[in-house]
Amino acid sequence: PAAFRSLGTALVSSEKLHFRKVLFKYDSHKFQKRGYLTTANASSSFQNGENYDHICELASSSLRFGPGSTMEVGYDLASLKARRILLFVDPHVAKLPPFENVLCSIDQHVPKSYELDIYDQIRVEPDNESFQHANSYTTNQTTKHGHYDAIVALGGGSTIDTAKAANLYSCYPPNNFYDYVNPPLGKGLPVPGPLTPLIAIPTTAGTGSETTGVAIFDDTPTKSKTGIAHRRLKATLGIVDPDNIRSLTPSVAKYSGIDVLCHAMESYTAIPYNRRPSGKPPSPILRPAYQGSNPISDVWSIHALKECTEYLPRVVENLHSDEEARSKMCLAASSAGMGFGNAGVHLCHGMSYAVASQVKGDFWVDGYQRMDCGRDNEKDSGGKHGLVPHGLSVVINAPAVFRFTGTPMSVMNDAAMSPAEEYSMDRHVECATILANARMKRRGSTAANRVISEKAMREKPGEALSNELLELMNDLNIPIGIRSLGYNENDIEELAKGTLPQHRVTKLSPRQPVGLEELKILFTEALDN
Repeated sequence: PAAFRSLGTALVSSEKLHFRKVLFKYDSHKFQKRGYLTTANASSSFQNGENYDHICELASSSLRFGPGSTMEVGYDLASLKARRILLFVDPHVAKLPPFENVLCSIDQHVPKSYELDIYDQIRVEPDNESFQHANSYTTNQTTKHGHYDAIVALGGGSTIDTAKAANLYSCYPPNNFYDYVNPPLGKGLPVPGPLTPLIAIPTTAGTGSETTGVAIFDDTPTKSKTGIAHRRLKATLGIVDPDNIRSLTPSVAKYSGIDVLCHAMESYTAIPYNRRPSGKPPSPILRPAYQGSNPISDVWSIHALKECTEYLPRVVENLHSDEEARSKMCLAASSAGMGFGNAGVHLCHGMSYAVASQVKGDFWVDGYQRMDCGRDNEKDSGGKHGLVPHGLSVVINAPAVFRFTGTPMSVMNDAAMSPAEEYSMDRHVECATILANARMKRRGSTAANRVISEKAMREKPGEALSNELLELMNDLNIPIGIRSLGYNENDIEELAKGTLPQHRVTKLSPRQPVGLEELKILFTEALDN
């Protein structure tokens, strides 16, 4: 309140701003009940030795949106005075119109003396070896010919994340690959300084990587998934062109789109930023990218959830001709990226990393193209590796997760809910209501298709949200339970151990603790959901 009074005084006294009326309503009781700290209880938390962080912030790439916007990338490179350009492209995308559009735009608008290197050895679901291969290529080219003036990434999250990592490692080569990798697998060193300008052009509507400072990869030695996270990793510009997803298969559209849904729900239900266990950082630059749910991210996350529940079924059913659905899902992906990129995700993603990295044999999903990336180690194995699409590995755990996070510990112990638990339950109910209303709109209002009352949802928020998510998964023909991916009871221990290193996201679960035993229970439930 004091800060708002100071801001109001400064604004009204400014000769540069003119107001007819300033209206502001502040309900401290509601603000506190929603789980956010007020000035008074922030002070008491510090007196109790709890160094909570009562500051949140938004970091995101600049965004350009619209059909045909890919053709403007040449203007951006010209404005950067880029002469040496590195283009990362998915090998499948390199055969499609978006790639030709990028090359055409560069040729039209960048001075003819430009040099363009193309790296197309992208692995679907990157691993530590594919990251290091891209890092070595970029570093070697930089050593031989000097730094690039700009980097362009054209493809899905795998391509954009690979470009982010290569950008970092070529600008500031570390002593060890794991120096920048998130703890506990790596040291989590901060990015030392500015990176080469990166323009990200997504060709899927899913990861939101064009907006975030995160690059994710499979760590094969530990059979887990981890990544690098820092605000400086984010793209300088994200170009979101709905025309670029026309060529997606229904499976890729479905599983990239369901990832958007989970980004939105997890970031919205994550532990509040001012209850984050790591507390207030000694410097703003050390504030984690994943801060916990906060008033800024909430706006983007809830918008993405509403758009995704309405337009994902449409884009899967009629991707090529439903221009509105394509546009809405592209924006939903970027919106969710701005939400989770600053709030974080929690157990659905934390568990997904083990499911995806411990894929059984050569499991594959129809609609995803098998390809040989050209690296020696993959040529030796025929260029084949198993794949659980990222979105599938996330959503297949989600029903079990939300039953867990939506059931407060106090209820299990026959005690009254704390304000923090009430805050979390409110959010589970809100998400369940959005999914239920979308289901009603999608299927029509019948006796068999109805929304349960808010009172019933509040009695079991976790069950309500889990059930609504299962309804959507059934409508989209998404497999139910990790048993359908080849896992069984004998895999539970390894899956749980593979999730334990994901401290960066598991600590954001609104229900704690989340240790080995809790994860084993969650994976057991996720077998069949």
